[in-house]
Amino acid sequence: MFPGHFAALSPNKPAVIDAATGEVLTYQQLDESANKISNLLRSHGLQVGDHIAICIENHPRYFEVIWGCHYAGLIYTACSSRLTSDELTYIVNDCGAKAYITSKYKSDQAVEILDTTPNVELRLMLDGTVPGYDSFEAALGGASSIPLDERIDGTDMLYSSGTTGRPKGVRLQFPRNPLGSPNALTGLGQFLFSFNEETVYLSPAPLYHAAPLRWNMAVHRTGGTSVVMNHFDAEDFLRCIEKYKVTHTQTVPTMFVRMLKLPPETRSKYDVSTLSCVFHAAAPCPVEVKRQMIDWFGPVIHEYYAGSEGNGFVYCNTEQWLAHPGTVGVALNATIHILDEDGTELPVGETGTVFFESSANFEYHNDPEKTKASRDPLGRGWSTLGDIGYIDQDKFLYLTDRKAYMIISGGVNIYPQEAENVLINHPDVVDVAVFGVPNDEFGEEVKAVVQPRVMPSTDAQRLDLAKTLIAFCKESLADVKCPRSVDFRTELPRHPTGKLYKRLLKDEYWANSGRNI
Repeated sequence: MFPGHFAALSPNKPAVIDAATGEVLTYQQLDESANKISNLLRSHGLQVGDHIAICIENHPRYFEVIWGCHYAGLIYTACSSRLTSDELTYIVNDCGAKAYITSKYKSDQAVEILDTTPNVELRLMLDGTVPGYDSFEAALGGASSIPLDERIDGTDMLYSSGTTGRPKGVRLQFPRNPLGSPNALTGLGQFLFSFNEETVYLSPAPLYHAAPLRWNMAVHRTGGTSVVMNHFDAEDFLRCIEKYKVTHTQTVPTMFVRMLKLPPETRSKYDVSTLSCVFHAAAPCPVEVKRQMIDWFGPVIHEYYAGSEGNGFVYCNTEQWLAHPGTVGVALNATIHILDEDGTELPVGETGTVFFESSANFEYHNDPEKTKASRDPLGRGWSTLGDIGYIDQDKFLYLTDRKAYMIISGGVNIYPQEAENVLINHPDVVDVAVFGVPNDEFGEEVKAVVQPRVMPSTDAQRLDLAKTLIAFCKESLADVKCPRSVDFRTELPRHPTGKLYKRLLKDEYWANSGRNI
């Protein structure tokens, strides 16, 4: 299905509601706008399979743009609105975008990337214009709302941070199916979570992330209503559930923590009884946090483990989790193999790298080495997201570590190599290690341990140097990727060959946390 189907059945039904303003986008409006956008893009020469980049905050017209790309059969890259200009330039160029759509909110950055993205042929801006960009609204006003002939359903190519300091696009197969053809995620939404035309889905996360973007699209493919928050606030989240009679929502564990920290009188004053499904992913959830959420919301909590790569989907409901506390579930569309470093399969209960055996096929765009590294070393066609874990005798999966030293803070994946590559260039830095340390609210936070050129002799000097290095990092990277604190050592633990024993450093900070993930 697609919005046009439901526009014909229930034209005035809300497809999207802006949680902050209550502004409603009906299915008829969404379908008409998507048709106009597809015609506009086609009139500027974009054909099926061409690439387009989008960098917009959680905007009321976000899904008009996304569905317009689907109607036009384009491959679109939704970019984080928190990226630096250098990071954004890299992605726009790497994905081969012929068009770029942004908003006035991002106008300063839009100007900054003009000269560094020469292959972009069409630049549109919502809510206003700056030199080099045409008005999105004006361009749309002259476009036809008549559907394109023989529409092919578009798809996304989303970027995840790269361990070598550059993000990489996850390139999935582009089947060129007719618009509205069934897809796997929508099927999972219907089968596991009962998505249907009565669904009211509360979306509290940035829409450029894979999960919020794709689950909202699944809601629209099944005729439900998306209620979109501009940003997550614990009490506002509860208020929205009551106000809009929300039935479904997706969260990350950090959101659970923030809600549980609300005063009891605040938590109890909102009616959450309409919820039939709360599913979470993106980061491990502490066992006690999840127990408290089940006690509060009831047996409506679901969990899954998956990646943008689409090579496997692991799932558990409340009943399964209570019987296997700490699990992320059982594989639904793949077979899980736990392998050692040589590719040998490990028995039940032993920890190794988690591989999926499935029919999914993906590549990392313009990075054959990273693609190769994600495959089974013995050539059996299995693939991994790089996570470490084990399975129990009932085939439930437990995660015990993460891709190399990837940090997950508040559900956001952070690769420390990016910050290390920046900080090592500071004149006062001799050596540096960046890794995740425990944070009760976010799960982890970014820590840097630095060997300085001259060791600060006082607390004030250490504080000043730490602030300087953090600010230096933020000049090149999004703030979420930068250290929240910096410690100093006279020397970092390195092998004579130069290999950094980061695990030795990390273990010091995790030793008293009672967990290692």
